[in-house]
Amino acid sequence: MSAAPAYSEDKGGSAGPGEPEYGHDPASGGIFSSDYKRHDDLKEMLDTNKDSLKLEAMKRIVAMIARGKNASDLFPAVVKNVACKNIEVKKLVYVYLVRYAEEQQDLALLSISTFQRGLKDPNQLIRASALRVLSSIRVPIIVPIMMLAIKEAASDMSPYVRKTAAHAIPKLYSLDSDQKDQLIEVIEKLLADKTTLVAGSVVMAFEEVCPERIDLIHKNYRKLCNLLIDVEEWGQVVIISMLTRYARTQFLSPTQNESLLEENAEKAFYGSEEEEAKGAGSEDAAAAALPARKPYVMDPDHRLLLRNTKPLLQSRSAAVVMAVAQLYFHLAPKAEVGVIAKALVRLLRSHSEVQYVVLQNVATMSIKRRGMFEPYLKSFYIRSTDPTQIKILKLEVLTNLANETNIPTVLREFQTYIRSMDKDFVAATIQAIGRCATNIGRVRDTCLNGLVQLLSNRDELVVAESVVVIKKLLQMQPAQHGEIIKHLAKLTDNIQVPMARASILWLIGEYCEHVPRIAPDVLRKMAKSFTTEEDIVKLQVINLAAKLYLTNSKQTKLLTQYVLSLAKYDQNYDIRDRARFTRQLIVPSEQGGALSRHAKKLFLAPKPAPVLESSFKDRDHFQLGSLSHLLNAKATGYQELPDWPEEAPDPSVRNVEVPEWTKCSNREKRKEKEKPFYSDSEGESGPTESADSDPESESESDSKSSSESGSGESSSESDNEDQDEDEEKVRGSESEQSEEDGEKRKTKKKVPEGKGEASSSDEGSDSSSSSSESEMTSESEEEQLERASWRKTPPSSKSAPAPKEISLLDLEDFNPPSVQPVSPPAIVSTSLAADLEGLTLTDSTLVPSLLSPVSGVGRQELLHRVAGEGLAVDYTFSRQPFSGDPHMVSVHIHFSNSSDTPIKGLHLGTSKLPAGISIQEFPEIESLAPGESATAVMGINFCDSTQAANFQLCTQTRQFYVSIQPPVGELMAPVFMSENEFKKEQGKLMGMNEITEKLMLPDTCRSDHIVVQKVTTTANLGRVPCGTSDEYRFAGRTLTSGSLVLLTLDARPAGAAQLTVNSEKMVIGTMLVKDVIQALTQ
Repeated sequence: MSAAPAYSEDKGGSAGPGEPEYGHDPASGGIFSSDYKRHDDLKEMLDTNKDSLKLEAMKRIVAMIARGKNASDLFPAVVKNVACKNIEVKKLVYVYLVRYAEEQQDLALLSISTFQRGLKDPNQLIRASALRVLSSIRVPIIVPIMMLAIKEAASDMSPYVRKTAAHAIPKLYSLDSDQKDQLIEVIEKLLADKTTLVAGSVVMAFEEVCPERIDLIHKNYRKLCNLLIDVEEWGQVVIISMLTRYARTQFLSPTQNESLLEENAEKAFYGSEEEEAKGAGSEDAAAAALPARKPYVMDPDHRLLLRNTKPLLQSRSAAVVMAVAQLYFHLAPKAEVGVIAKALVRLLRSHSEVQYVVLQNVATMSIKRRGMFEPYLKSFYIRSTDPTQIKILKLEVLTNLANETNIPTVLREFQTYIRSMDKDFVAATIQAIGRCATNIGRVRDTCLNGLVQLLSNRDELVVAESVVVIKKLLQMQPAQHGEIIKHLAKLTDNIQVPMARASILWLIGEYCEHVPRIAPDVLRKMAKSFTTEEDIVKLQVINLAAKLYLTNSKQTKLLTQYVLSLAKYDQNYDIRDRARFTRQLIVPSEQGGALSRHAKKLFLAPKPAPVLESSFKDRDHFQLGSLSHLLNAKATGYQELPDWPEEAPDPSVRNVEVPEWTKCSNREKRKEKEKPFYSDSEGESGPTESADSDPESESESDSKSSSESGSGESSSESDNEDQDEDEEKVRGSESEQSEEDGEKRKTKKKVPEGKGEASSSDEGSDSSSSSSESEMTSESEEEQLERASWRKTPPSSKSAPAPKEISLLDLEDFNPPSVQPVSPPAIVSTSLAADLEGLTLTDSTLVPSLLSPVSGVGRQELLHRVAGEGLAVDYTFSRQPFSGDPHMVSVHIHFSNSSDTPIKGLHLGTSKLPAGISIQEFPEIESLAPGESATAVMGINFCDSTQAANFQLCTQTRQFYVSIQPPVGELMAPVFMSENEFKKEQGKLMGMNEITEKLMLPDTCRSDHIVVQKVTTTANLGRVPCGTSDEYRFAGRTLTSGSLVLLTLDARPAGAAQLTVNSEKMVIGTMLVKDVIQALTQ
């Protein structure tokens, strides 16, 4: 989002030209004149041709902005540098422009063409910054340009740019709401994004622009639930809040049905006479309604939301915990809401601001769900260091939690609090004692006696508050407490607090028959001081006079007339009106006195006792955790929490269509598909979670390259915090390519060393990666020999792994995901592809023959027998679908024991893996006899990167550090598609998603068979049928994210050829082009 003008501009640096400006530096000495030469040095530095000076100037300017100084007069000098070629300067220029583009709109408009060019920059941070500046220029004339930029950015390959596009949507909507329809299309597109970086931002845009369009959420509901755990904290809060409202419209209430069942059961058992009198018709209707309501089954999608949000109660962010707590309070069944109590109590150890918000919500929850917080009663005890507002809220919670069991403990706490020096807190404690006395009958007398004792307190405020509470308690049993009323009457001489004096007067007037001698005397005293009393006291004096006139007119007639005469000329019109009204009622004139006959009924009517209720009682109609709930008033932009529907809407709207390829599986899989939704949702969670980890893994892998570039460090100081975090997350995708290319060059140089030496495990891993490069170009005979060799099983092998290999390779256990298709392995010829398209792979005998793919890389050494003390370990990429997780690369590990002793307990130890990479271990091999060999299958999720997976290979006695680094061609699986489908998908992946290189094919690589063999050896791709003989097409998807990889080779008769790769993953595309060219030209 754009940086709002958050800094005050009337500080030291904001003086205009010619005005005195006060120096912030103590050494500067005081006042100096600010003339036209101000910032002249910075302007000169910005006008030079040296990037280092420009960078220094921009750092100083951004530092000025951060200190709150006004740097707007530098706008012309800065905006000229927006076209600077230096990336670091350009970043800081964009930071400046985001701050001042709204103020200097005319100058910003002059550079709009440069911003548009910035949207096409190869650097994702520049593209995002250009869009951010463009959306900060609040001029209606550029709305079409902004709309076009947002649409392009929404299709950008970088998730960071797509996130910025989502941030720009609300800005454009606030500038021109007529663009709503087009913006909704962009939101719909971004909602389908699988990246966690984008999810929170697009949901925020959805909430701002079109919160009523729930239909946009249906298809993405399950994906959002599964992504939730990996989204950043700000996004989690936004998504949870939106899903709370969504669930209230799409699912049935889990608590309403329970309460209806209880009520119906009671009515059926304890039938009242009134209901029996209604007739048989109503009974039949009730009986029909009961079974209709009874079978409540929670919707699986409702359960999915509750299950996926529960782990977030352990989040480090208080906002996320609060969001989950309100979701459970509003959506969960009564039996499950209790899980949020412990998490909320944990937040009470945080800062006072967090405590205040949490306690506001706990106070609301504890009214309806008291039992939830009762085990944590001591956590709400008040500390002397708590601020007053925290004390009062904790007091509120303690009062709500008080019951017959714990009331002695609570009252002992209150007794301590009354001695506090904080008078507001003491007053609140006295009110809390009154509420406890009202709610729990058996302690009423105890509380009343305690409050009466407080009447002798030295502090007037304590006495006054006690009087107010006693007055309310006495209304419940006035006849039994005549002595207390007399005691209160004597206090009128001492208590000066208006509310307390008014309460005493009301009590005496209301129960004057209990104190017939004292009441007239109190009226006499009050008549003396009437003119000096507060308005609230004067009104009660008039009431007291009227009541005594009606019950004891002999003694009080003259006093009443005197008081009414004084009130008739009072300054306050309320008191004047009350006096006239009262006089007409109790002293009727000759003309009219219809109401005077009912004067006693009006003044001395029995009044119900007041109910002392919590101020939080009705707050739960606001969504918990919202600003409106905190203020107890509807805030701007607040969206009401919808009521539960009477009947559940159609749940099928949330079903996502399954791609056609998954339908060609065996009968067992079809049966699994017919199961309830849960199996599908768990299948969905795999690809979405692994896809989300993609940007994180890229950022991890690039931590080295970002630290190597010195200019990258300098820009992060001046950037705002949000952009810094985003840069860390997404910078990896740009520099990972160069880093990995460098590694590949190193490994190519080490080929001869790697073959001859294996002195350590590190050298072994280097040699394995280097041999993978050299063996990619091996001849077909060698491949066939190697395939034959790893399929052999030695006759001496008696251990378990041999049969395990067959079961692990059996495709019946393979459960494909429901989102990203991973097709059967690659094939050699077009005709075979056509035959396999509709083939059901059920027979286990087909596994080694039909399904053994073109082996891209032969056996590679993982551990040399010398380093392994007789244990030699090789590995191959089998290109078979891994049964445990279809997003993993299946790696066959071949063990052979060349020592004289058996090797026992072969298993994987701890692994040091980059972010996003995961390993599925192979079953432990219990024993490997001398001379024996065994094969195990393990799965590695490389997260669409060629980073090495480092892990320990352990026996009972030793640990060996080994690593497996995949060629880029092993990170994908083949996809079968028609020529038209290929062209359609290729059309979507043009521009920056397309990499084209020219090459010259040698004479030995001109035939179809050899070209297809070399391409499929290098990369695990499936061939696509093609109408022309000189063109070869191949298609695949990356295993983790399911991104399409399309390869086209256009070969000319003379040997000239053009290789094109289309893929969202630019790094993978670039590396694939290099590998394929190397394979074809050797």
